[in-house]
Amino acid sequence: MKDQNNAVEVDVRRSTRRRRTVSAYRDGNVTVVAIPARFTKVQEREWVTKMLTKLENQERRRRPSDEELLARAVKLSEQYLGGQAQPASVVWSASQERRWGSCTPADGTIRISDRLKGMPSWVVDYVLLHELAHLIIPSHGPQFWALLASFEKTERARGFLEGVGFERDGAAGPNQY
Repeated sequence: MKDQNNAVEVDVRRSTRRRRTVSAYRDGNVTVVAIPARFTKVQEREWVTKMLTKLENQERRRRPSDEELLARAVKLSEQYLGGQAQPASVVWSASQERRWGSCTPADGTIRISDRLKGMPSWVVDYVLLHELAHLIIPSHGPQFWALLASFEKTERARGFLEGVGFERDGAAGPNQY
């Protein structure tokens, strides 16, 4: 089923075990809305509309603009790196298929893969911090990892990204951020 307003593909799944709750999630390009089997077609349309709006609002909060991304990077640099990393620009990039982020220390530019849009904020923060640390130390040596040690969710974020990479690519792939 296609939603008329946004041309989003919606898969409505009715469940006899579901009594009152409605849930929705994205599965690739399809939005799955789970509803109780007893719902009428009118209730189904009403709840699909509500849940699409709810998902869009959640995703909008998790997809900052380039300007917001730069402001977030500056704040993270101050909080975790003592303000040492001074990015000239931070932008979303659609051309990064294998990396989560990249930077050019010579001119202070950071590019963040737009595949991160919609991921938890602590994952995006980790990738931003990772690239900010490269503005200070270009390699992945012990000094580099020491810079990231103060971010309490480093290991969790790395595991999250490895899991996403495994799901998408069928393998954890190279350790590229």
